[in-house]
Amino acid sequence: REALEETGLQVRLTGQFHTYSDPARDPRHHTVSTVFLATAQGRPVAGDDAGQARIFRPDSLPDLVFDHARILNDYFGSRPAAA
Repeated sequence: REALEETGLQVRLTGQFHTYSDPARDPRHHTVSTVFLATAQGRPVAGDDAGQARIFRPDSLPDLVFDHARILNDYFGSRPAAA
């Protein structure tokens, strides 16, 4: 439900990817993030608390806060190379 509300996408979880818990990952306080894998259907639409929603290619990601770029790089690095 939360993914639908925030992105307009119907999301189906397919598994857990990794849990990140480095105490230095957020300078405000120690946080733990668990990253899940999912498939999605629909067209992305920004929720009422976001300016816009977009889909980015792995080689054209915008600047991201905290360690979110590392999380995405870990994910992309775990995928088999395209033939």
